[in-house]
Amino acid sequence: MSALQTLNLQYNEIGDDGVKTGFAISVPGPTNFSYSVVSGAAFDSLISPTNPLQRSTIATAVDGIMCIDERGRADLFNPACERIFGYSAEEVIGQNIRMLMPPKYADHHDQYIHSYVSTGVKKIIGIGREVEAQRKDGTTFPVHLSVGEFEADGRRYFTGMVHDISDRTHVEEALRESERRLAHAQKMEAVGQLTGGIAHDFNNLLLVITGNLELLEPRLNNDESRALLKEAQDAAGLGSKLTDQLLTFARRRHMDAHVIQLNDLVVSITDMLRRTLGEHITLSTSLAREAWPTRADPGQFQSAIVNMAVNARDAMPQGGKLVVETRNIKFDADHDDYQSELRTGQYVQLSISDTGAGMEPEIRDRVFEPFFTTKEKGRGTGLGLAMVYGFVKQSGGHVTIYSEPGLGTTINLYFPRSDVPSGQAPFAKGTATPAVEVRETVLVVEDDSRVRQLTIKRLKLIGYQVLEASDGPAALEILKRGDAVDLVFTDLIMPGGLSGREVAMRARELRPGVKVLLTSGYAEELVHGDDLQREQLKVLRKPYQQADLIAALRDVLGDGARHS
Repeated sequence: MSALQTLNLQYNEIGDDGVKTGFAISVPGPTNFSYSVVSGAAFDSLISPTNPLQRSTIATAVDGIMCIDERGRADLFNPACERIFGYSAEEVIGQNIRMLMPPKYADHHDQYIHSYVSTGVKKIIGIGREVEAQRKDGTTFPVHLSVGEFEADGRRYFTGMVHDISDRTHVEEALRESERRLAHAQKMEAVGQLTGGIAHDFNNLLLVITGNLELLEPRLNNDESRALLKEAQDAAGLGSKLTDQLLTFARRRHMDAHVIQLNDLVVSITDMLRRTLGEHITLSTSLAREAWPTRADPGQFQSAIVNMAVNARDAMPQGGKLVVETRNIKFDADHDDYQSELRTGQYVQLSISDTGAGMEPEIRDRVFEPFFTTKEKGRGTGLGLAMVYGFVKQSGGHVTIYSEPGLGTTINLYFPRSDVPSGQAPFAKGTATPAVEVRETVLVVEDDSRVRQLTIKRLKLIGYQVLEASDGPAALEILKRGDAVDLVFTDLIMPGGLSGREVAMRARELRPGVKVLLTSGYAEELVHGDDLQREQLKVLRKPYQQADLIAALRDVLGDGARHS
């Protein structure tokens, strides 16, 4: 840049003497910078039509441009500043710009100017930084502020370039929230996989324990021994309930889903909820006039409501109010970020609100984790809300929680609207007596040797002929070699490259008409119960009793026809 180029920047300063002053900024080269002072009558010439560059630059700048004296009074406030802050230039010129700051920062600003003028120590000048500003309407917002200084006629002035970064901040906050939600979802998924795996292995152990206790029972001849056996069986039953809770959280528990009317379900358990909550808590309901139907397991739905109500009760030891609410809600592509995990569509919402103590954020963010509890030792397992979370997720829904210390808690459950009638549920447990003159052969396919041997004992005790295989490929080899098999009784999840479902399909190809009964403590496939129903595959849930096994076998075998 060889020729001198001049950019005139107007400002107004009404001093004690009433004198207007101005300045011109000159840029003689790419690295040199200088300014010249214009004052008195020359000031008026700066804003005349013969100086369009200055007027256009100030008027059209996207960012705010302002100038203050060393007492903090504004001399320049361009149109961008008017747009950003909501004040007109006339309202700001001559006033201390602390009016543009939240009160908590205004005093610091005055102290900084005084300190800099006295000591010359720079904290902001020449360094861009993000600060909080305040609009005329009192709302605060983030800005990026760059500060410079100059002297004119022996006076010190400060210039500020103000860039509104509200949009950028909102995007960054949304990104951080999305990352937080993703990390939380990944953590819950990992915990769910771990929990589901532990529950699966524990179910196999329970099956061995309960099965052997069952086989031992007829051999006991005195009441004392039978009483001890009963205690062991009761403990195993509690263990089975525990694994049910874990599997619900892990979303690996079979759901007997039906199309249900949520209002009817809430009404049906209102009396039970009142008894559970006690007289010191008032229960009220606010139900949608025509709540949409949804597809879910009604038993687990009731358990979820009770679990949330019990947690609310414990949060209100001195009494309070619990509100159960239903409503229809539709989410489009622009629904709130906090509900972004929900797909666009129609949902029926169940909300449970209490007037309890509320929760701090660090507690609120962990309430759905299994075994996390704030209750005293012995007063809670930490599985209640974990079960709610797993049930809702497995139902294709979503959970949100709102809680503030001292303001209570609201948990919202969202379930997709459904008008599709439910199909036939997988095999349910029941009681039965052994069939007479059992002649069929059962191929037992189970990778856990203890469970396999127990199953063989049970089947032989009933009267079945038994073949065994430790995995899917071994079972197929038995079928290929032509041994008589009436029913394949296979675990659903096994190593070796073939699941029980795949074994069932291959078995039907090799032996058209052969019967198949699946068994599992949990399985991903059980989430897709409709597929099993379509393929006419029934599932016996682990752990099961001898009567359950007998009933399942007779139900599947039907007329007992043999298929060689």
